[in-house]
Amino acid sequence: MPAEGWPEAPVPLAAPVIDTHTHLDVHDRHLHGDAQPDPEDLLARAREVNVTKVVQIGCDLESAEWSVAMAQDHPEVVVGVALHPNDAARMVERGGHSAIERAWERIDALARDHTVRAVGETGLDYYRTRDADGQAVQQESFRWHIALAKELDKTLVIHDRDSHDDVIRFLVEEGPPRTVVFHCFSGDAAMARICAQNGWYMSFAGVVTYKNAQELRDALAEVPDELLLVETDAPYLTPVPHRGQVNASYLMPHTVRALARERGVEEAVMATTLYDNAQRAFGAW
Repeated sequence: MPAEGWPEAPVPLAAPVIDTHTHLDVHDRHLHGDAQPDPEDLLARAREVNVTKVVQIGCDLESAEWSVAMAQDHPEVVVGVALHPNDAARMVERGGHSAIERAWERIDALARDHTVRAVGETGLDYYRTRDADGQAVQQESFRWHIALAKELDKTLVIHDRDSHDDVIRFLVEEGPPRTVVFHCFSGDAAMARICAQNGWYMSFAGVVTYKNAQELRDALAEVPDELLLVETDAPYLTPVPHRGQVNASYLMPHTVRALARERGVEEAVMATTLYDNAQRAFGAW
């Protein structure tokens, strides 16, 4: 099981749910200390609370390689691969444009594996990358990933931080793929309405449980049932009552129950809706 000191597991959900965005390979010393979590243990604990499947996201070359290899032996895991926007900017800064071109070639090859259901997380992050040159690299990389998702007819998983207008603009300009998921949705109610009008999925993480996240809960109210997803973004964004501690898929019941309360439905109804939506967004598995 996960290392000693991790949060206590919640009561199992009344029906199965899928974690649509997690990073099983990520070790964060600030959160984990010296204990490297075992992905096998994390998946086992998730199953114990009825989180039965996960979408593992590889957002740099090393992580993407690991994710594809791991999923080949785990039928409950499917994968998204991409260059995270901040990694894209750093890659060009350190190695020049040829470095990102080589990385794109490898992501293209990995994305064709049968375990890979999504291209992502890709998008824009103007919070971490604030200089114009870095943002220009992110924008070029985002366009490249949009094109790849369309070529392969795979779901596009979007990272959007402090960049809502440009993310939507590039999607419209390039023409979105058939399926788009806004990972860890962070927009307001107006943005949720735009996403809904375009048929784009919106995935909510533990942030929706935070006391200061009323704007996000207002956005949640605008999301049609059929476009709602749930995720952990583990090991980050841990839901209340464990905010500030390390996150994992086994803690997702807290977020699912918060969504059910906000939308005024029974837990089992919410879980079933989320499960069915995930199977449509990423394909049944």
